[in-house]
Amino acid sequence: MAVFTPLRRWQPSFRPFSRQPAGRRLLALTERIVKGPLFGCRMCGNCLLQETAFICHMACPKGIRNGPCGGVNDGYCYVDPTRRCAWHLIYERSRRMHREHKLLEVLPPVDWDRAGTETWGEVVRTARKTGLGKIFIPSERRGRTMGSLLEEKVFMPIRQPDWWKGDTEYHPPAVTGPQSALERELRSGRFVVTTEVTPPLTAATAKLREKILTVIPYVSAINFTDGSSAVPRMSSAACSAVAASLGADPVMQISARDNNRNSLQSQAIGANALGVNNILCLSGDSPRVGPVPRGNMNIIDVDSVQMLWILRRMRDEGIYLDGREIRNRPKLFLGAAASPFALDPAMQAIRIRKKINAGAQFLQTNLVFDPDRLDPWLEQLDKEGLLDKVFILVGISPLKSLSLARYLNEKIPGVTVPERVMKRLSDAGDRLAEESIAITAEILVRLKAKKGISGAHIMPLGWEDALPMIIEKAAHETTDLKGAGQGS
Repeated sequence: MAVFTPLRRWQPSFRPFSRQPAGRRLLALTERIVKGPLFGCRMCGNCLLQETAFICHMACPKGIRNGPCGGVNDGYCYVDPTRRCAWHLIYERSRRMHREHKLLEVLPPVDWDRAGTETWGEVVRTARKTGLGKIFIPSERRGRTMGSLLEEKVFMPIRQPDWWKGDTEYHPPAVTGPQSALERELRSGRFVVTTEVTPPLTAATAKLREKILTVIPYVSAINFTDGSSAVPRMSSAACSAVAASLGADPVMQISARDNNRNSLQSQAIGANALGVNNILCLSGDSPRVGPVPRGNMNIIDVDSVQMLWILRRMRDEGIYLDGREIRNRPKLFLGAAASPFALDPAMQAIRIRKKINAGAQFLQTNLVFDPDRLDPWLEQLDKEGLLDKVFILVGISPLKSLSLARYLNEKIPGVTVPERVMKRLSDAGDRLAEESIAITAEILVRLKAKKGISGAHIMPLGWEDALPMIIEKAAHETTDLKGAGQGS
């Protein structure tokens, strides 16, 4: 089995931010010469090769350390369709090597003070601090294997510093009561309907308020995207504040693409002060899919799993990432994205478990047009005991045109519009809008009958006026959907 996978570098190796002693510079040069050709090492100074099956995760253009993102398209990266997804390769090799358990550990973000520096010397220094005899002399190990001692005393402290302390365990919320109206609705056991309102392109809020007031009677919460498709619009935080002022329960998205570890924590605290309690953590679309001139396409500072870990600790432990105490802790109901069809179900279960362990309480999937295709994914999550730990909101959308259906089918990873749906829309002619609403209502009713599904997230894609018609049409089939979200 191949161990060396250099892949292809996106940028040259990192350089240290401060001048290092001569000995460490020489060691770093040696490490770069050896690990570069063998693993495509970028010298991030925070090496995780043992946890990623000896495939460097920094080959991912986003630099995701707890991947993959939702952009895996048949095993290839959506940012550059000519290259294999690094994290897809990591999952495949980990499975062959029976190292899937390694993928569950919540790995920390890069400590940029260590970027460009060596790691081999740090291993030796940590081993010396522990005591070389306790590790390498059999009589001193007291029945322990050398490998287990190296992992516990050397590699784990380096990989998981005191400011992070990531692990593979599930961390249930330390708070007992619902943190938001959405969480209260989901805990009630009823089938919940949420929606999405597209943020405006201007500073005016009149149309935004009109759309919010239109959908409030029909849903339990309203989601606002955060620079979807890397296109700037009014921020999710601003839209969420407007929605909260109108009595709605907003779901604020935070995209890792446009935020770092500092702004993440600041946004969560600030939004909470404005009445926003639901936060959906996303890695975000690469600037590659956005307009030109494109922004920085270097690696993101924190990924969605790390965002969940940081926010969960702020809520449950009352601490910032740097250890400072938060006297008045934020009330947060944390969510994450899911792409049921991006990877095979077994790999998806690992990814979902990691997000749940980190702090995800609800999942919002990308668009689904065939609910039966969810069955293998749901069965795998059930097998792993995950359905009782998270609420799942399945994404659905009315298709306003055939061109939109084709675009979703051809351009969006993990989204498939079945041929029968395309045919119904094509045959509808001038009644396409009516037929699209009927299709979406049928999907909504079918989702309600599925075990493990807590609700639906309707993404109108700018067609907010269709939502009341979808809810009312679906209500003719199931009375439980009548007035969904009213009074929440």
